[in-house]
Amino acid sequence: MILLDTDVLIDIALDRRPHASSASELLDRIEHGAESACIAWHSVSNLYYIVAPARGGVSTRDFIVELTRFVGVAITDTEALRYAAALPMADFEDAMQVAAARACGARHIVTRNVRDYERSPIRAVDPQEALSGLF
Repeated sequence: MILLDTDVLIDIALDRRPHASSASELLDRIEHGAESACIAWHSVSNLYYIVAPARGGVSTRDFIVELTRFVGVAITDTEALRYAAALPMADFEDAMQVAAARACGARHIVTRNVRDYERSPIRAVDPQEALSGLF
């Protein structure tokens, strides 16, 4: 199980070059069963508000619904939030990603911002490393 960080999803949804290529390949492999993946609950709203202005609300919602056909949403709660708050990480949103990864049993967090997760108890890898080493 891996957790997909919001930046990877935005790369795909907005076809951001050069990052979209490896992110899309990773998502294709997940869709075809090479790996299980989840996303954080709060990633959904962040994704929507960043992508919808460029892609449109309906298209963005369709993207999210299609994504959840083969990617789960991590179930988090008050304890997960407290766990995130206690992590020694500078960015609270990244700590929330770690808490979501922990909640869904992820072994890795796939993100373009690996450096932001240096103090994470769950190892972060970029999409290219995930493609090379995890499958």
